[in-house]
Amino acid sequence: MKISTSFLFDRATSQMSTVQNKLANAQAQMSQGKQIIAPSDAPDQAAVITRFKGVIQRNDSYNNTLTSASARYQAEETALQNVSNGLIRMRELGIQAANDTLGPVDRQSLALEMAGLRDQIMSLANTQDTGGAYLFAGSRVSEPAFGVNATGEFVYNGDQTKISVLVGEQRTIQLNRPGSDVFERVLRTDTEGNPVGVSFFQAMDDMVTAVSSSDQSAMQRGVDELSAMTDSVSLGMAQIGSDMNVVESQQTVIDETLLRLKTLLSGVEDLDYATAITQMNKDMLALEAAQSSFAKVSQLNLFNYIN
Repeated sequence: MKISTSFLFDRATSQMSTVQNKLANAQAQMSQGKQIIAPSDAPDQAAVITRFKGVIQRNDSYNNTLTSASARYQAEETALQNVSNGLIRMRELGIQAANDTLGPVDRQSLALEMAGLRDQIMSLANTQDTGGAYLFAGSRVSEPAFGVNATGEFVYNGDQTKISVLVGEQRTIQLNRPGSDVFERVLRTDTEGNPVGVSFFQAMDDMVTAVSSSDQSAMQRGVDELSAMTDSVSLGMAQIGSDMNVVESQQTVIDETLLRLKTLLSGVEDLDYATAITQMNKDMLALEAAQSSFAKVSQLNLFNYIN
């Protein structure tokens, strides 16, 4: 069988080119620490890597949402704790004011402190988060939740919208807490014995007026209403505590999921350096052998045979 010189050269060149490509790929793998440099190297494996990265990115997004929710809950809890403290102090002053030993001047002095507490509590009800959104305004986060209208009445400017966010593949949590749910209206009876609803802050203002004017019956009613208002705020704090427990539990689940996914991704994507170095050394030896073989074969020709 005759073997042409061009065939020998083509075969040797092809062999060296193949080994050089393998060596270059091994060097690229080691420089990047990845098994796959281009998706075309292993389409199936590349698809698995893409799928894992998509799931990891989604879970990272859930984790970020949980972190934001936790910060919001903490801000709400702090605000309501201070509101509760203010209500308790206001009730103590109301009980003190209802004492028959105090005169009108003493009660007016107490009323001044109670008015300050009322304003402080309204300020807390209009607490903003780090982004400037009002915590207790429902979806109307760009304006204060509570205020006073043109006629001097205390009004709720927010709405009752409850926003839910996705924090898992099939898990949602309530992100906000409308002020109307926390600062609930107070029920009282009118002069005819019919139940009527009075806004949270109007009830506080009526208590201040009652103390200032030494209205004993109104003061006693105000003390009872302040107790109910404190209970309402305490219930809101309990709900926040429950929500924070849910967030903490879900963050644990997400963290464990991310760890498992990243471990699986590492096994598919990351390079085993020990194996890669061994393979690269084999490729280098193969290239050196091919180059040495080609050098010898290239010297074989008819004239050398005749000589």
